Amino acid sequence: MEKLISTINDIVWSEALIFLCLGAGVYFSIVTKFLQVRYLREMVRLLFKGESSNKGVSSFQAFSIAIAGRVGTGNIAGVATAIAMGGPGAVFWMWMIAFLGSASAFIEATLGQIYKQVEHGEYRGGPAYYIEKGLGVKWYAVVFAVATIISMALFLPGVQSNSIATGMNTAFTIPTAVTGAGICVFLALIIFGGVKRIGKVAQYVVPFMAGAYILMTIVIIAMNITEVPAVLSLIVRSAFDLEPAFAGVFGMAISWGVKRGIYSNEAGQGTAPHAAAAAEVSHPAKQGLVQAFSVYVDTLFVCTATAFMILFTGQYNVVNPEGGFIVENLPNVAFGPEYTQQAINTYFPSMGSGFVAIALLFFAFTTIMAYYYIAETNLSYLDKKGNKWLLWTLRTLLLVATFYGSIKTAESAWMLGDIGVGIMAWLNVVAIILLRKPALRALKDYSEQRKAGKDPVFNAKKLGIKNAEEWQKEGQPEKELLTV
Repeated sequence: MEKLISTINDIVWSEALIFLCLGAGVYFSIVTKFLQVRYLREMVRLLFKGESSNKGVSSFQAFSIAIAGRVGTGNIAGVATAIAMGGPGAVFWMWMIAFLGSASAFIEATLGQIYKQVEHGEYRGGPAYYIEKGLGVKWYAVVFAVATIISMALFLPGVQSNSIATGMNTAFTIPTAVTGAGICVFLALIIFGGVKRIGKVAQYVVPFMAGAYILMTIVIIAMNITEVPAVLSLIVRSAFDLEPAFAGVFGMAISWGVKRGIYSNEAGQGTAPHAAAAAEVSHPAKQGLVQAFSVYVDTLFVCTATAFMILFTGQYNVVNPEGGFIVENLPNVAFGPEYTQQAINTYFPSMGSGFVAIALLFFAFTTIMAYYYIAETNLSYLDKKGNKWLLWTLRTLLLVATFYGSIKTAESAWMLGDIGVGIMAWLNVVAIILLRKPALRALKDYSEQRKAGKDPVFNAKKLGIKNAEEWQKEGQPEKELLTV
């Protein structure tokens, strides 16, 4: 079975997908005139604007749900894996896919907002919705929805729960089965409460978990501030095959940097549009810009913090593709959260394992919450009648997959997760390239209104965008404008 999973993973994550994701990021950066730089200040301003409504969550809650999905075990174990398989140069390619991917994230999130609709009293949206409404290809939308449900409910939860259980077992010798059962109990209490409860939990937990982790890394970086230039130089040299020690893994640096970068920040994968669509805003581009900023938070802040801690302390190994290791600073230590634990232990003895285990608990738990929300949204797309038994089946499957993942091997968990991410990325990136024009029109309209000194209000009809039912008005009611 593991050999079959590995073969499928190699097919999904061929070089074609790497170039597709990088190429899409370059293209969207150019056609938006590098909005990820031009609108950076606006992204931050919009982040704390707006309030929730009966139908949608606030911009910050939608941002928190998206960050909950993005900031997870990939930021700790994923960074370590990238370094282990591709050397320090993999970190540069994680930065590159984050910078370019921010433009892709804007496009997909804006499309999610444009083509959202109200179902059972709440905003719903995402790739399945904009593929059907924007491209008019129903079968493609159904394929994406089915693939997403399988990935979010079956393939990906195991990666997160496995990291939590492993971390808790290493730090506190808690049996993995006990941790898995505990995760499922608390997860059930939240997911049975629906999207509003997920949004409320995420808006409090996400800032706390990211803030505490980044604070720890800032302390360690400050203690090694004189080493920053050397580490940056090592990362850049290794990324371009200029560091002799890592010349043998140059291709792996690009491959693993992009792969783990996409796994971590999810730009172009098609997950963030689900959260973006749930936001109550007066213009789709507002939430598109907020979601573009979330990519920076994930990779440029959290992943970079992890990478710096590991590289400062030298607590890492680099695998030689031909066998053995190019660098083996940690004999008998598998790649994963152990690198980060050992890095923290270097400066705070006996604290690293516990701190990383607790960080993983928050990071990965909130990610599973986001997975459930995305899976439920796609089920809602497929099942317009809202059959309760299907919803209960989905919840049960996700809880079972979460528990099973906590007790299975990490390698198989990661491969299944990669397959899920890869399939979604293939389907979504192709879709947003084909459906780019409505998002670009929305960006142009937003920019023009801002230059005119207005708080932008979207009108799909005026821009010639069809099938955007929630935006087919001449203007938003004054009451709605006041909540934005």
